[in-house]
Amino acid sequence: MVESTITRADLTEAVYQEVGLSRNESSQLVESVLLEISKSLSRGEPVKVSSFGTFSVRDKGKRIGRNPKTGEEVPIMPRRVLVFRASHVLKDRINRTMRESREN
Repeated sequence: MVESTITRADLTEAVYQEVGLSRNESSQLVESVLLEISKSLSRGEPVKVSSFGTFSVRDKGKRIGRNPKTGEEVPIMPRRVLVFRASHVLKDRINRTMRESREN
């Protein structure tokens, strides 16, 4: 399995290649989309990307954790965490790709 990270530059290049906007316009489009997603999530609103998945923010309450080395109890403060739930379309695509790579 190849381990690489898709970057903003990669997304910009994909938009440039597929849509035909200039590289500058493609970059602005990618940044606009990411900014809108970030703004919505920071307001606590879920973001659904059809056939891809849903991003949402979940509030986690204060709790007591344990230091694994010392066993000492430590408080874990309340926080918000980002959650992603993949759509069935994305899950099927990933599993189909995995099956095809095993067969070859």
